[in-house]
Amino acid sequence: MTHAGTPTPARTPAPTPAPVSAGHCRGNAARAAAAGALTAVFLGLAPLAHAAQPVPPAPAAPSGAGIAEAHEAATAPATLDTLSRFFARDGAIAKAKARPGIDGATVPVYTLAPEFVAGRTGVPVATLDFLASKAVSADGQKASVWTARAGDEWKVVNIATGDDETRYAAEGARRLSGGTVFREPQIDAWYVQRGDRVLPLDEDATRAIGAGGTSLARYQARVHKEYGDKLPGSAYEKKGLAGGYGTNAAPAAEGRAPAPDAAAPDGPATAAARTDAGGPPAPAAAAAVTGGVLALGATALLIRRRRRG
Repeated sequence: MTHAGTPTPARTPAPTPAPVSAGHCRGNAARAAAAGALTAVFLGLAPLAHAAQPVPPAPAAPSGAGIAEAHEAATAPATLDTLSRFFARDGAIAKAKARPGIDGATVPVYTLAPEFVAGRTGVPVATLDFLASKAVSADGQKASVWTARAGDEWKVVNIATGDDETRYAAEGARRLSGGTVFREPQIDAWYVQRGDRVLPLDEDATRAIGAGGTSLARYQARVHKEYGDKLPGSAYEKKGLAGGYGTNAAPAAEGRAPAPDAAAPDGPATAAARTDAGGPPAPAAAAAVTGGVLALGATALLIRRRRRG
């Protein structure tokens, strides 16, 4: 309220904002556009950077025809007769009882590759060793029938107690579909590898790399440290010591199986048997370095008791 005779104070005009130049607006817009474009570039490059990471090739797989032939050898009447004697040797079932059978598909079995152990890059972690079929007796015992290529044919070269090969193949497919299930024979450990990850499938593997698994690079560093001086041609191998990669290693004495009254169902099955992917003569050699092998003559089956330690 203004009293009469009281002068009204003058209002101070509000300051007029400085005019913004068109060039300044264009500069801000250009910077914003450039930032957006840079972000898009980085987002676009992210998948490419991931794809550029080296991924080891998968090991050579057996042909479909080879798997079919190996399965046929495992289910042959002569093989089933041998399995009957194999299961009866512990007195669990009589030979006269029902024949055992082959349960499920024949699967490839891969073993830690010497080239990978040597530290080479761009090589598979494992190589094809042999094919395995699960055999089951009338009273529920399980065994693994190993088949390998000998000349132009697939032959049964070994019978091992238990069903590790087919069981871990199934478990690996469940955990990492499309991965490579392989065995580290020196410690009888089973793993599955896909891309840059290696996961354990049994207790031995868990003790080696942990329950959560490890990177392929770290796994390679571990096996190189453990076995790099035990590769073919090394002083270790030339001494004929079991446990490394030597193919002349003698079977370990402990855990050796008693001799069954069994001859090989299809003729010679020796350490010279190879896979159709050009793998090592592994069925005899791998069994020898892990112990518990009994060779029953030049034309006899190799019978292996798994050694647990």
